[in-house]
Amino acid sequence: MKTIAEAAVAVLSTAEAADKAAISRDMAARWQQGALAHDFPVSPPDRPARPARPELKAPREVAKRRAGGSKANRVALLHAVAHIELNAIDLAWDIVARFGARMPRGFTDDWVRVGDDEARHFLLLSDRLAVLGAVYGDLPAHDGLWQAADSTRHDLLARLAVVPLVLEARGLDVTPSMIERLDRMGDAESADALRIIYQDEITHVAAGRRWLEYLCEREKVDPIDTYQKLVSRYFNGDLKPPFNEEARNSAGFPADFYVPLTTCGG
Repeated sequence: MKTIAEAAVAVLSTAEAADKAAISRDMAARWQQGALAHDFPVSPPDRPARPARPELKAPREVAKRRAGGSKANRVALLHAVAHIELNAIDLAWDIVARFGARMPRGFTDDWVRVGDDEARHFLLLSDRLAVLGAVYGDLPAHDGLWQAADSTRHDLLARLAVVPLVLEARGLDVTPSMIERLDRMGDAESADALRIIYQDEITHVAAGRRWLEYLCEREKVDPIDTYQKLVSRYFNGDLKPPFNEEARNSAGFPADFYVPLTTCGG
């Protein structure tokens, strides 16, 4: 592989979860070392390769995680987050391969770093699952994250609005409560893994906001109005408070963007 697009396709074409994470980290290191050209001779697959397990179901068919500190409940929580992180590896590399040719090199820098982060997160969670006697794939999962990517495959602004600025921003809202829950369960190691993920997610949301505003400036449109129109069109769901405004503000993503899209915001 000589180009960043070929590296991205290699990640997207790898099915086994641990292998995908390892290749993501390796390709990111090659990019950061200057071993890959900023060139785009190949296109990403329509859908990334995935392992045979977990079984993928519609979101409404996946059982909700139960409260309580049992090992099974901790496994369910960590498995669900690991599934999100595996999807996030593909989302990061897909945005590089699909849209990088039309964007500055800094765009590729940001999303390769995100792909590296997501792979590191997946491996952290895999290690925690192993300690608990489980592996990724043991439980069913849903395919909603990739559906969001598929619906925005022809529109970079829509992809930025929906993936980092709705889905990943939601992670900022819910992760602190998961950390607290794991701490109450006495699982400090898993809580610490989520703390790492939480801090990295702030930088990912910041990258999404930065490039959405870059494109809006280039196209001479208002970023807040554009974001709200794109979310209303492409996001199949509701934006529900409470929001972690402190973390969102740290990412440069103020409430003016998202509160008007909630019922309470009008």
